[in-house]
Amino acid sequence: MAVAIPFVRDIKFEYGRVEQVSPLIRRVIANNPGPFTFTGTGVYIIGHGDVCVIDPGPDLADHFEALKQALEGETVSHVLVTHSHMDHSPLAHPLARWAGCSVLASGEIAQPTESEVRLEAGDDTRFRPDSALHDGTLIEGDGWTIEAIATPGHTSGHMCYALQEENCLFSGDHIMGWSTTVISPPDGDMDAYLTSLEKIAAREFATIWPTHGPPITDPAPFVAAYRDHRLDREDQILACLATGHSTVKEMVPVMYAAVDQRLWPAACHSVMAHMSRLVKIGRVTCDGAPNMDASYHLA
Repeated sequence: MAVAIPFVRDIKFEYGRVEQVSPLIRRVIANNPGPFTFTGTGVYIIGHGDVCVIDPGPDLADHFEALKQALEGETVSHVLVTHSHMDHSPLAHPLARWAGCSVLASGEIAQPTESEVRLEAGDDTRFRPDSALHDGTLIEGDGWTIEAIATPGHTSGHMCYALQEENCLFSGDHIMGWSTTVISPPDGDMDAYLTSLEKIAAREFATIWPTHGPPITDPAPFVAAYRDHRLDREDQILACLATGHSTVKEMVPVMYAAVDQRLWPAACHSVMAHMSRLVKIGRVTCDGAPNMDASYHLA
């Protein structure tokens, strides 16, 4: 039986408008909706007067102007990036130059996806932070403290950020309320992703703020269902193999029949990530090295 994730998709907003969503958090949503960004990239401004910005988003002129208006009269001390995808990081350096501050993120350099099956958001291959963050690094401002939490899986260098004063997490694309997360090898790793989910579950955050969509206000059952869904996918893969489907591209239309077909290319990447894990743990074999076009068989 498929695991039911309690998705949250209701969100009221206006593009370009800054909204106070908690005592210390404001949000501006970029006008870049799509099958991988939902309603668009939510940019978070932390604090008042002395602030930091998380995931500035795409380098769109109207969006940049909206952020500058939202930040008028304030001092931006840091720009934080969860990971280097085109809907998260391109505006980081332009915003930091305008504000006169530094860009902080993981120092891991992402391995771009090279396949005919591509992700729409895409890799920001030029992105490099001014300073590299490590797991547990603290970033502090006037009235706020943020902890960097390494959460590899969606990308090798994915970082989440915990706001200690509100016991909440800015989860980037590690956990999203509206959808599951794409895990795309070689940079995405399913083993690492499942470990990172357990790491976040153990922290017992009160609220999770994804970059896309509304907050998750009851994180514990949500994250548990998120994890169980991945393990259920592995059972589905094994069932497909048992019925004669031997390639990733054959399995996706069967496993994702009820999902928007625009998301099937991304689903191929997640299934590929599961395949790599199943080969690693000895439940599946393949002809040669695991890749999108290989033939797979039950071990």
